[in-house]
Amino acid sequence: MEINAFVYQRNWDTEIFHGTLSLRIQSNDILGFKVFEESRNTISTKGDDFLMIFWQQAFGCLFPTSLAVDVEEKICTGKERLESLPGSFFEMSMTGHSYSIYNAVYAVAHALHARSASEVKHRAIMETNGQKFRNGEPWRLHQFLRGVSFNNSAQNKVSFNEKGEVVAGFDVINYNCFPNESFLPVKVGRIDLQASTGPKLTIDEDAISWNHCFNQTRPPSVCSESCRPGSSKKVKEGEPYCCYDCIPCPAGKIATQEDMNDCNPCSYAEYPNTNRDFCLPKNTTFLSYEEALGLTLALLALAFAFITVLVLAVFVKNHRTPIVKANNQKLTYTLLSSLLLCFLCALLFIGEPQEVTCLLRQAAFATIFSVAVSSVLAKTLLVLAFMATQPGSRMRKWLGREKASLIVLSCSLIKAGICSIWLGNSPPFPDVDLFSVAEEIILECNEGSVMMFYCALGYMGLLASVSFTVAFLSRKLPGSFNEAKFITFSMLVFCSVWISFVPSYLSTKGKYMVTVEIFSILASSSGLLCPIFFPKCYIIVLRPEMNNREQLIRRKY
Repeated sequence: MEINAFVYQRNWDTEIFHGTLSLRIQSNDILGFKVFEESRNTISTKGDDFLMIFWQQAFGCLFPTSLAVDVEEKICTGKERLESLPGSFFEMSMTGHSYSIYNAVYAVAHALHARSASEVKHRAIMETNGQKFRNGEPWRLHQFLRGVSFNNSAQNKVSFNEKGEVVAGFDVINYNCFPNESFLPVKVGRIDLQASTGPKLTIDEDAISWNHCFNQTRPPSVCSESCRPGSSKKVKEGEPYCCYDCIPCPAGKIATQEDMNDCNPCSYAEYPNTNRDFCLPKNTTFLSYEEALGLTLALLALAFAFITVLVLAVFVKNHRTPIVKANNQKLTYTLLSSLLLCFLCALLFIGEPQEVTCLLRQAAFATIFSVAVSSVLAKTLLVLAFMATQPGSRMRKWLGREKASLIVLSCSLIKAGICSIWLGNSPPFPDVDLFSVAEEIILECNEGSVMMFYCALGYMGLLASVSFTVAFLSRKLPGSFNEAKFITFSMLVFCSVWISFVPSYLSTKGKYMVTVEIFSILASSSGLLCPIFFPKCYIIVLRPEMNNREQLIRRKY
């Protein structure tokens, strides 16, 4: 569109057009056009009724005629100049419309020339053959017009495409209006209709001067506010495409720009920040000795190991006393040694996972714990043997002291077989978990076969259940020192810890899974150590007068 060349616009306030954006047919100044305009005067209007009317409207004057005797209006003097007209009414540079008319005239001229040349050639051929030539119909000019292609005086190529349209583009014009009713059209972009990927719009936003009511910022052209970085657009159903809702980016994705149609995912080694507008590198994490949690667990494990060594030293030093002999020295030493290794085994779970530690820690823990639990089971069965009070009883025969080592060995071998199958088919190995925790890369030990892990855990639970059951049945046997009562309590603690371990282990991620397992090892091991051995140590160290045969064989009901 053009905003000038209309009489009623002479008195308009051009400020309303300030900042206007419009499309204009691409044009260039034609050589000599401005000189031609400046040479127009009243003499040029003679014989041109259109130009006379325009001149009178533009300058507000009348040409004297023989029909007008008394003329009250201003008379055109011939000194008027087109360049004196305001730009809002008449623009001295060639507009897009004028440029199109200029090219159209030359296109028709080239088409007429081509048709004339064709007719001359065709006439000569027909006259040679003695035929009469007839001038072509006017509508045949179109077939020559379609094939026109020439360069105009501005050195721009003028041609038509297969649809009969002029191959041209559009300029994006920004109008800057001034208080003196002048204005300056500024080219701020273009639409290229010949782009290889379809019409392409290019805009120089920094060159645009907006209307004052926009505070020199781009006015919104949509019915929704722009979606800020960290969110994407969601089109509203049944409404124009420019109407949309802004939805936050889902977990693991970001939007770095405004009005993005979709969010982009972060890489595996990164995670979105709180605003989800850029990605942050993930921290590598594992249960380390350098952090408070790992150091505390390591100190607890060493403390319990030291206590176990003290208890073992007390029993070894007092191995000839009745209370130590009465509890089967071999089983006692085996149980204390296995508990010592259990506490030390917890240290394998702390630190960066390595191939050796991953391979050993579960198998070693499972095997050592089975030795401890089977030792408790053997001690429990020995207590039950006291139920057979008659000499030569079959129960005393099957549950005698000589059978205790066989029970420990057989139960431990079964557990060693389970661990051997586990390590042979699908051994644990160091692994990296990128997905469990959004902000961390977790270094962990992959258990290899989850089924074998729970089989090993289930077998240990079976041994503990049998020990608890037998100890519970033997808890009310008469005697001044019935060990079954303490074994019952220790196995109750042991079973409670490992029953609660499964849901706790499954509900945690990363280094806290390892923390739960270490805590379960320490809690269950101390549950075996304290109730079974502390009462005996109390008698040995603080109440030696009770450490005699008469006290042990004295029955209490």
